[in-house]
Amino acid sequence: MGIFKKAGILLAAVGPGLFLIGYNIGTGSITTMASAGSRYGMSLFWALVLSCVFTYVMLEAYGRYTAVTGETAMNAYRKHFRFGKALAIYSMIALIIGELTALAGVTAIVADMVHEWTGYAFGGEGANRTIVTLIIMIGSFILLWYGKYSRFEKFLILLVIIMGASFLLSMVLVVPRPMELVKGLVPEIPSEPDAFLIVAGMAGTTCSAMVFIMRSIVVAEKGWTGKDLKLGRVDALISSGMMLLLSASVMACAAGTLYLIGQPVERAVDMVKTLEPLAGKFAISLFVIGIIGAGISTLFPIVLVAPWLLCDYLGIPRNIKSPMFRTLAGLSLLICLTIPIFGGSPVWIMVASQAFQALLLPVITIPILLLLNRKDLMGENKAGFGLNLGLWATLIFGLVTGYAGILGLLDPLEKLFQ
Repeated sequence: MGIFKKAGILLAAVGPGLFLIGYNIGTGSITTMASAGSRYGMSLFWALVLSCVFTYVMLEAYGRYTAVTGETAMNAYRKHFRFGKALAIYSMIALIIGELTALAGVTAIVADMVHEWTGYAFGGEGANRTIVTLIIMIGSFILLWYGKYSRFEKFLILLVIIMGASFLLSMVLVVPRPMELVKGLVPEIPSEPDAFLIVAGMAGTTCSAMVFIMRSIVVAEKGWTGKDLKLGRVDALISSGMMLLLSASVMACAAGTLYLIGQPVERAVDMVKTLEPLAGKFAISLFVIGIIGAGISTLFPIVLVAPWLLCDYLGIPRNIKSPMFRTLAGLSLLICLTIPIFGGSPVWIMVASQAFQALLLPVITIPILLLLNRKDLMGENKAGFGLNLGLWATLIFGLVTGYAGILGLLDPLEKLFQ
């Protein structure tokens, strides 16, 4: 068997994980990691590592539950808790609001990036942002109209590979010193107001509540059962490991260049502008390709969130070609026009959606902790000591980072109304 065929089999086996990488590593993640690296070097690397460790725990937890019981998250909430219907509806509404808010920010940042890059590469003013947004919307809807899950999975796998190669090559070109990585593993938070917000943002973009709800859905789509638990653990490990590698590469790009000259990044497009004299046009192009790939790979799962969660809650089949799916997906895509029409800061919109996700992490950790410890549901596959320890640690981490996020958001709001 050839090496490419073996690689294809491996990628097909871990498809659910790569689907979630495509969703999770988006423009919000890139902006947050670039901002962290440009402001504080690799000193917050520990926060990224912890976020990815707890991401593995939650991917394993939600994947295990669905594989063993066949039930997806929202359906399980509704069936097995006294106030489960209210919990499921609250979680569903909050997640959809957060994701649609992120959709507006993702599309605006990608359009902004295409505008800046085309002007940089070809001269002139660059591509019109509204036209770029419309192209993204129409192209996405066409793919959704004719698509099915297996096609989306393959498309996102391709984007993840392109995105990962772009970021890793960029990091190699501007790699920071190894000792900086080692020092970054020692937990500390810089004594600046923005540091709390950035730490919470790093946690919110990596250890995202929506990722774990989506995990149960894509495991169900894949048809995994209790016999696939080992494959599920490998899939979760590869997914969280790649999230760490890709996020760290973006942080390292900023730490190896912009941090050294004291140039903080507020937006991903700022990094493109300031990297040119330091890393050259080749590195700029690689980074831009990675950001565009990240944005598009995030867009597709976000558009599927509302119909998938509704099907999950109602316990009905997830048919991408059904009228309900197409209607909800089409309405979701209209959110892409929010910023081009009404204006606003894509970065602040992304920060708000990430803060929303951070606050939801404890809400979706407690139910899965209880479900995995029910013998009547899980049988011999109920959570052991290690998984329980990991889930309790995740809950504490979620409470701490959520509190840090609130503190970080309150400071600029107080300044705004002074």
